[in-house]
Amino acid sequence: MKASIVFSCILFLGIILQGSADPVKDKLALLDFVNSLPHSRYLNWTEDSPMCNHWSGVTCSEDESHIIAVRLPGVGFHGPIPPNTISRLSDLQILSLRSNAISGSFPSDFANLKNLSYLYLQFNNFSGPLPDFSVWKNLTIVNLSNNGFNGSIPPSLSNLTHLAALNFANNSLSGEIPDLRLPHLQMINFSNNKLNGYIPESLQRFPHSVFAGNNISFQNLPSPISPSIAPASQPLPRSKSRKLNGAVLMGVIVAACLLGLAGFAFLIIICCSRRKHEHGFSGKLQKDKMSPEKEISRSEEAKNRMSFFEGCNYAFDLEDLLRASAEVLGKGTFGISYKAILEDATTVVVKRLRDVGVGKRDFEQQMEIVGNIKHENVVELKAYYYSKDERLMVYEYYSQGSVSALLHGNRGEGRVPLDWDTRMKIAIGAARGIARIHLENNGKLVHGNIKSSNIFLNSQNYGCVSDLGLASVMSALAPPISRAAGYRAPEVTDTRKAGQPSDVFSFGVVLLELLTGKSPVYSINGDEMVHLVRWVHSVVREEWTAEVFDMELMRYPDIEEELVEMLQIAMSCVVRVPDQRPKMPYVLKMIENVRLGESDSRPSNRNKSLVARSEPSS
Repeated sequence: MKASIVFSCILFLGIILQGSADPVKDKLALLDFVNSLPHSRYLNWTEDSPMCNHWSGVTCSEDESHIIAVRLPGVGFHGPIPPNTISRLSDLQILSLRSNAISGSFPSDFANLKNLSYLYLQFNNFSGPLPDFSVWKNLTIVNLSNNGFNGSIPPSLSNLTHLAALNFANNSLSGEIPDLRLPHLQMINFSNNKLNGYIPESLQRFPHSVFAGNNISFQNLPSPISPSIAPASQPLPRSKSRKLNGAVLMGVIVAACLLGLAGFAFLIIICCSRRKHEHGFSGKLQKDKMSPEKEISRSEEAKNRMSFFEGCNYAFDLEDLLRASAEVLGKGTFGISYKAILEDATTVVVKRLRDVGVGKRDFEQQMEIVGNIKHENVVELKAYYYSKDERLMVYEYYSQGSVSALLHGNRGEGRVPLDWDTRMKIAIGAARGIARIHLENNGKLVHGNIKSSNIFLNSQNYGCVSDLGLASVMSALAPPISRAAGYRAPEVTDTRKAGQPSDVFSFGVVLLELLTGKSPVYSINGDEMVHLVRWVHSVVREEWTAEVFDMELMRYPDIEEELVEMLQIAMSCVVRVPDQRPKMPYVLKMIENVRLGESDSRPSNRNKSLVARSEPSS
């Protein structure tokens, strides 16, 4: 007896020491679930790690006393759901296990989830009959589509007074459709089953397409012509015909005017929405907008499922991305980047590639190389997707924006200048990132697209490099246009092939951007185009070095030496001959030495040294 009391006290003390952040019983239930059900994607669920606000796919209540949502789409679960695991989450409101390979019958112990409101089990391998739905009084959305459920549709669905959406499409359900008189039902889909009979009166308001692919008769549907309208052949009384004809004529004229105005307004709305789409917000990344694939078969869905890298804590799949609210961030060399906000408020960057020049196997091999780079100054590739018509890459979203936007955006009143310390951190961070990239794949990996719009600021304001490794999987680089032309090394412009020395050249251009505040290609008086590298060479050759630097930097005292030394490093990177450019580890060391202030070995006549080193590249 005493031993059991001591054990209970120890257990209680352990719970207290663990803190109130984790509901212990719910945590044990999920650990039992994930440890008993095989899965192919990594989940960061461990006994030692805190669950609330940390475990991927898990949402706790505000007081963190229990779990209210589990969202694990596309994790690669296969096999039946272990009994007495998920069913122990008595306060669960949202359960999403869609796009896995879960098999077996519908878990009977889910009847314990009395608070369940949203159930998403579509795109799995469930079989057997549907459950008795009367046990879940709060169900609002149910999606069991694209499984192997059979038997009849339970009449108990009529008890779900809160039900708003119901999807049983692409199963093997048979029998007649029950009369579901549900006041809040807004969406149903019973297509592609083995149902028969007639459409009940309560569901006749829905389009025929949601019942397609069954042996269902549409003959009982009401006629689209109202029976209260008199047949056209019936003569009108002569005494009223003229007045009525006049009234009808006036009505036709008014209706035509209204239709004309409505059509004109509709055209204006379409034009405005198109312009809005082209210049920024793109609505939703739906399949019909983002991908030519209207429907994905179950075999294709499994084959083309999104690939996540180990350590990724995101809980979403392709369907989430296609449904996400999206904003166009920019149109780059290799494709369009979107800011996508998912249903659970997760924000990611989705890059939609164009002109991929390799097959799926080569593409996946390159993505594996890129995705395995874990470095604080390299924007981590979280996932990718490859199909015949669509190639996507998913990155973490950086809220501070790109270096290009910070340098060149809003140069008018109210602008917050990018200070010198931040510019140095950008240079150091980006150099560290590129040096790390160049070590990958036996020292052969090339970034291929270094520019200020592909460098972002992390929480410590250090530069982080994105968009790496795409040059080798894309079709031959297109001729450079606009600002992107200013980053390309001469040999890339000539051969359309990038290498590590060309990365060094591009990084040197970024350094010149940070120093001058100018774009790599810009215009004078709206006509003459000026290339930044050539302009800096010409100014330095005339020994007007001070004229090079951004006027916004002139407010900071005692940085002249650092400015000149950074300019010297940049000029060494942009020499014309590739073999004469320093390698990135050495460039990084030089930049870090500038900030460390190790000036003993620096030449005393900096301008003279700068001119001498810049002459070979003229």
